[in-house]
Amino acid sequence: MALPFAVEITVRGYETDAQGHLNSSVYMQYAEHARWSLLQAAGIRQSDLLDQGVGPVNLETTVRFRRELRAGDEVSVTCRFEWGEGKTYRIEQEVLRADGEVAAEVVSVCGIIDLTARRLLSDPAQFFRSTAKDLTLFNL
Repeated sequence: MALPFAVEITVRGYETDAQGHLNSSVYMQYAEHARWSLLQAAGIRQSDLLDQGVGPVNLETTVRFRRELRAGDEVSVTCRFEWGEGKTYRIEQEVLRADGEVAAEVVSVCGIIDLTARRLLSDPAQFFRSTAKDLTLFNL
């Protein structure tokens, strides 16, 4: 199995809470950044999606915090797509410290929404097959 897509991020001081830990909401921002970075790497820009009248939608997210992060820590945020049947797919992500230890696990249930009809596309995997330049990033 190929390594998952990943982006590198340095924890910034203004992202920390009163205890000096990375604020819990910032983990979600890191995960979102990694997902959009994967789309960009696959040749899909946000403006391309809007031009097609569609967009990715996050339906559910679970975050498990494993180890603390502090300002200046270097992290890698992974992104791996998991496919099943139907209108949704899962994205499994890890926020990894420089020493390889998992700081957080983020699992999201997502879909592709038709922005006019306000309904999920019936086959998101097919959408990515027809749109992306690099299908390996989507685990397809």
